[in-house]
Amino acid sequence: MCRNIHTLHNFEPAATSEEVRAAALQYVRKVSGSTHPSRVNQAAFDLAVEEIAHATQHLLDHLTTSAPPKDREVEAAKARARAAQRYATMSA
Repeated sequence: MCRNIHTLHNFEPAATSEEVRAAALQYVRKVSGSTHPSRVNQAAFDLAVEEIAHATQHLLDHLTTSAPPKDREVEAAKARARAAQRYATMSA
């Protein structure tokens, strides 16, 4: 799937509505194959983003886990380390 869509569940603090909408936007862009839809498709594109954001927020609100919440900074550091290793390997 799309690398720009990140896990939003089980973080402290919880995912914001902006993060949920950004994930929905990335999903719609990936599925539609378009980052900027034509004017004729803009309404359908925007509606899809809003509906997916709503469904995503509903899902996040109802998921439960016994695992402790993840720390955003720790997860971001792990992602940076993976990216550094991946790009170092690609350029070598």
